[in-house]
Amino acid sequence: MIPSASLLDFLARGEWVAEAAPWPRVVLDRPGWQALLKRLEAPGWELISEWAEAAAVHVALRDAADGAVAIASLPCPDGYFPSLAAVRPGALRLERAIRDLWGLEPEGLDDPRPWLDHGRWGCRAPLAPTPQPPLPDPLPYPFLPAEGEGLHQIPVGPVHAGVIEPGHFRFHAQGEAVVRLEARLGYTHKGIAALATGQSLTAAARLAGRISGDATVAYALAFARAAEAACGEVVPPRAHSLRALFAELERLAGHLLDIGGIANDAAFAILLAQTMILRERILETNLDLFGHRLLMDRVVPGGVSEDLPPEATARLRDLLDGLGPALARIRYLYENTPSLSDRTQGTGILSPALAHRFGAGGVIGRASGRSHDARQSPGYPPYERLDLTVPMLLKGDVDARVMVRFAEAAESLRLIGRILLELPSGPVRAALPARAGEGFALVESFRGEVALWLRLDESGRIAGFHAHDPSWFQWPLLEATIEGNIVADFPLCNKSFNCSYSGHDQ
Repeated sequence: MIPSASLLDFLARGEWVAEAAPWPRVVLDRPGWQALLKRLEAPGWELISEWAEAAAVHVALRDAADGAVAIASLPCPDGYFPSLAAVRPGALRLERAIRDLWGLEPEGLDDPRPWLDHGRWGCRAPLAPTPQPPLPDPLPYPFLPAEGEGLHQIPVGPVHAGVIEPGHFRFHAQGEAVVRLEARLGYTHKGIAALATGQSLTAAARLAGRISGDATVAYALAFARAAEAACGEVVPPRAHSLRALFAELERLAGHLLDIGGIANDAAFAILLAQTMILRERILETNLDLFGHRLLMDRVVPGGVSEDLPPEATARLRDLLDGLGPALARIRYLYENTPSLSDRTQGTGILSPALAHRFGAGGVIGRASGRSHDARQSPGYPPYERLDLTVPMLLKGDVDARVMVRFAEAAESLRLIGRILLELPSGPVRAALPARAGEGFALVESFRGEVALWLRLDESGRIAGFHAHDPSWFQWPLLEATIEGNIVADFPLCNKSFNCSYSGHDQ
């Protein structure tokens, strides 16, 4: 029987942190955390992220029934905390990373292996109050075994053919059939949480916008909204609309690249050529109108860095007029090429049950029956007035992920047109006061939900920082999705997920 208490009712037993905004953060004692662990055995509350500080662990949760968001915290003076991974499998790698970075030990975690720490750092637990010396001779990474006759291993990466970030994939295969796939990531770890600490809002905003370059607007927007919540500042309406404009341009560029890349991995390079032409038009327009191809540093705390130039509206309308028909032609080509459909339909199926269990977001979740979109829930301006449509399919295969991308790209074109039509007048930025506070934000990137938490000290500098990429919950699902498929279909499945290495590793 599912307990009837809501997330906020349950957390009422803890100590509420007054400065946390816009959603509550509640400090639990150890019995309260264990009661939370027990409650998470039942469905209904979704894991958003889990992270730590020097002597505390935090988990962000969402109540699926009413959409309420809250953070639960547990002080860990002895360096231990009860693991959530047994009841929320998406927490497993997050807790391995917590142990690597902060040295806090998750009790009951059934995977003792390091995750981000490859034994190459100058110390262990670098974010702990007292970092530990490195191991004199790091042990080889023990990949999970697979048993059966005729099995062989295929190691791929971390260095790949082509311009791609590093990640290692270990296949156990029986002939051409994949029996097990396991990824090892962490090669692009940059120490973002440590680099952000002590920085001004301006400097930390630039850093946040570079966590994953193809989602720079989403990360910058998440940082800005968290900072604004911490400072209690209201952003001008025109700035909200311009932020959405930038975000939809970024979403459109990301989906076009993914659609073409998936077709290319199915040996249909002509479609990649066409989508790259369209993406290049977007990037050229970004550069000409806003000064950066990827729109880095355009979204800033308090609003946006600059207003639209005089020629922007006409130029963007011309862009939309060209992209709409071209996108429709590409979709027609995709849907009416049998050799391409044969590769994508029925390949790499992710079941709705598994998508819900891991809380998969973005295209991955929406192609497998999970319709969550942060622009709708919890929502943020100006999407509440734009009549956003979120596509959803149930098939969960590569083809479904392509079709969701087509639908989202078309919706982004519509949203951009409406934003331009209804663009408010007025200022585009508000000054943020230098004050102490704590903020949390949820923003939809083209990959899914980006979560960002920060704490400011009395001078307005970063005292605590955590950013969560949607790829944390998507990489494990890629491993499950490829099982039973042939090795040659891995590039196709991998590209249909297009998880971020840099956003995950940070």
